[in-house]
Amino acid sequence: MNQNKLFNRTRSQLAISYAAVMGLILSLLGFGVYKAIAHAHWIAIDRELESVAGTLHDSLEIKLQQPGRLEPIVNELLDRHILSAINQSYYYIRLFDSSGKLIATAGAYPETLPPTFNSQHWQTIADSKGNIYHQISVSLHTNTLEDWGYFQVGRSLQDFNSYLSTVRLILKLGLPTALILVVFSSWWLAGLAMKPIYSSYRQIQQFTADAAHELRTPLAASQATVESALLMPQLDEKEAREILQTVDRQNRRLTQLVTDLLLLARMDSQVKSVSEALEEDRPQLCCLNDLVGDLVEELAALARSSQVALTSEIRVQHPLNVVGDADRLYRLVTNLIVNAIQYTPPGGKVTVILDCTHQEAIIQVQDTGIGIAAADLGRIFDRFYRVNKSRSRHTGGSGLGLAIARAIARAHRGSLSARSELGCGSTFVLRLPL
Repeated sequence: MNQNKLFNRTRSQLAISYAAVMGLILSLLGFGVYKAIAHAHWIAIDRELESVAGTLHDSLEIKLQQPGRLEPIVNELLDRHILSAINQSYYYIRLFDSSGKLIATAGAYPETLPPTFNSQHWQTIADSKGNIYHQISVSLHTNTLEDWGYFQVGRSLQDFNSYLSTVRLILKLGLPTALILVVFSSWWLAGLAMKPIYSSYRQIQQFTADAAHELRTPLAASQATVESALLMPQLDEKEAREILQTVDRQNRRLTQLVTDLLLLARMDSQVKSVSEALEEDRPQLCCLNDLVGDLVEELAALARSSQVALTSEIRVQHPLNVVGDADRLYRLVTNLIVNAIQYTPPGGKVTVILDCTHQEAIIQVQDTGIGIAAADLGRIFDRFYRVNKSRSRHTGGSGLGLAIARAIARAHRGSLSARSELGCGSTFVLRLPL
């Protein structure tokens, strides 16, 4: 596949498209994760401030006696008891009177903060150095429910920003690394996805070349016959008949080849397989006992002309019925027996065996012929593949018989296999579900 520019270009396009989609998904996912983490920490900070502000509010109001006046006990309370539970490095407290004048501070109060009062409940502010703080403002009353003023509880967001910076750094390093892995994975997956397509493409190329070669032979023979006849000044009746017989023979060969190709094309398309057709219509039963018996009887003349003994061996005592197309099954077994006869030398023997298991019917076609080499055994079911090309052409074979036989077997949810040894004969085994 690496030598084909079209498939390499397609593979690259698939890999780039996949990597782009995955990159977009990972980027959106990373952005969403970052936003979720930031939101969760922001909510946690708000809750902390609300908790601290609530505790201080309840503790301060019972100590305040006059509006705008800060009793000594309040300072002691802020310094010793309440703020001891607060992280001093982050939290601060500011107290304002009713007019908005800053009265007192406590905790880690940053002097660079503006002293102006803002009564907004939640505020995020910055000092003169650019440090960010988040604070909450709560109104205060005396123990007699008079308006005293306000107090604010705030904290530095330095730790929060540092944490988010770490998260951003991890995402900035992690996303490119993930994208690099995605790019390599995309290239590898695109290669895996293209392999069966490329294999099919190569098979189509090979099939087209073989079909063109097979069609060219009878066409060339017919053309040569016709051209030679046209060169003759006159033809007598015998010569004309011989020419017509030659053309007829080549036309028959062409017709059979085209018929076989159409059959394979219909079975490959799987628009309506045999099994699907039988499910829609009434099931058709085919008796394999009758099929084997009829074929052995019909092909006995062909076997005698080739000086080959053709016999059958029925190893079951009851009829074996399978659901399927009797005509196609007939052709399947015919191809196997005819092949066995053609590749068995004079004096040899061909035996058709019918047997079964609990779930399958088994038809074996054994011969004592020339056998098949191990290198060829894996390809004998390929279209137009012939082990002995000169012998196949002499017998009129096109190399489609075994391909058709396997296609018919698969259409009936069965299997066709072969075992052979060079010079010791071959055995083809057909298995069909009962």
